[in-house]
Amino acid sequence: MAAVCDFDPIAGKIPATKVEITVSLVVLYTQGVETKQWREFGRTEVIDNTLDPDFVRKYILDYFFEEKQNLRFDVYDIDSKSPDLAKHDFLGQVFCTLGEIVGSPASRLEKPLGGILGKKCGTIILSAEELGNCRVIATMQFCAHKLDKKDFFGKSDPFMVFYRSNEDGTCTICHKTEVVKNTLNPVWQAISIPVRALCNGDFDRTIKAEVYDWDRDGSHDFIGEFTTSYRDLSRGQSQFNVYEVSGEEGRVGGNPSQSTSLHYMNPYQMNAYAMALKAVGEIIQDYDSDKMFPALGFGAKLPPDGQVSHEFPLNGNIENPYCNGMEGILEAYHQSLKTVQLYGPTNFAPVVNHVAKYAVAVQDGSQYFVLLIITDGVISDMAQTKEAIVNAAKLPMSIIIVGVGQAEFDAMVELDGDDIRISSRGKLAERDIVQFVPFRDYMDRTGNHVLSMARLAKDVLAEIPEQLILYMKSRGIKPCLLCQSGDVTGSMF
Repeated sequence: MAAVCDFDPIAGKIPATKVEITVSLVVLYTQGVETKQWREFGRTEVIDNTLDPDFVRKYILDYFFEEKQNLRFDVYDIDSKSPDLAKHDFLGQVFCTLGEIVGSPASRLEKPLGGILGKKCGTIILSAEELGNCRVIATMQFCAHKLDKKDFFGKSDPFMVFYRSNEDGTCTICHKTEVVKNTLNPVWQAISIPVRALCNGDFDRTIKAEVYDWDRDGSHDFIGEFTTSYRDLSRGQSQFNVYEVSGEEGRVGGNPSQSTSLHYMNPYQMNAYAMALKAVGEIIQDYDSDKMFPALGFGAKLPPDGQVSHEFPLNGNIENPYCNGMEGILEAYHQSLKTVQLYGPTNFAPVVNHVAKYAVAVQDGSQYFVLLIITDGVISDMAQTKEAIVNAAKLPMSIIIVGVGQAEFDAMVELDGDDIRISSRGKLAERDIVQFVPFRDYMDRTGNHVLSMARLAKDVLAEIPEQLILYMKSRGIKPCLLCQSGDVTGSMF
């Protein structure tokens, strides 16, 4: 398959910004404003033996908000190495404007291909993202040890595929390595790639890497995957850049019945999620009059159809997600582990926005909402979460984040905003509403969980009174002990 596009630059014009166009299902041309003629802008790489190509090569276009920038995408089936498109099979085309792509929900446009009378030609998916000003080029080299053997005869032929996470929670392919033949311990060639291609200059944005066993017919076998960030990668060769390549089991978040899972249901001891929930919740529930709390989970496949959800009621009742006290939440949490399948990506924004819907309706000071998020630190929608928190900072609510496990919690520290106030789209949060603590800092080596959990609760709740008072003062409301406090506690996967 090949992609073709045409562009007629306009002298003297200053673009509003640069955007990157991703063509998930092929081609491109652009049209001059004055000449109205189509001229080729660029071509994607050729991908063999597939009807669903996902291209690495992107188009970088100058975007002018005030102008109509016509684009044309042509799709071809490449039959030879000839650059002459007339010698290849035309599969369809689509017309649109750059503004149409940028203005689509999540800047993602899906249109049917046409151009061949009486034939359905498939669909093209176009997405755009404003490019950051980062000009850094990252040079990296990866190797692997004891990969899974996929070939019946011989060993695997592994290659890596890297994806940048997007602001809408999806992923965009940004690099493929070469194939290293017949080995389970490959050493790939060093790669040089612009940092903005990896993460658009956001050093904490999730980067996903997948490893495949190459097959000649294009049906490559999935070996495993891992996630990282440019901040971690920039640390160079160290303990932080050793990753376990998780296969299909790791891909779905592990099995809570296995002791390796953070959600392991030990019959003799609560897991870290349950302990953190109980420690914080038992204190904060005293400030809620009816002790009924909506409890939500995210990052799981739900029965019966296995649909991935980032905002589902732990008790399984969409109409009434409320649980009775902390015991009710814990019971719903344990029951949900038996019915859902843990699965990524991990998006925070939906649950933040969920609580914000409650808070926006009650801004007279009679209620204040607290969202408790318990997480392993992985986040796939950092940009959307920042925006959700900035918007929530204007509302009567606070967010507590407890990190469980041994991961690096750099993204959670950033959300905390103690050192640098969180911002989104150039807008600073009105006030700091997030408090983050890592659960591991409160594990008592002597086994005295009562005291350690008491310290945890004290530290995560320490900032809530000040955050509440700041909100009240900013709205000219005089805080009083008689005010009813509505606390929303959510246990999060």
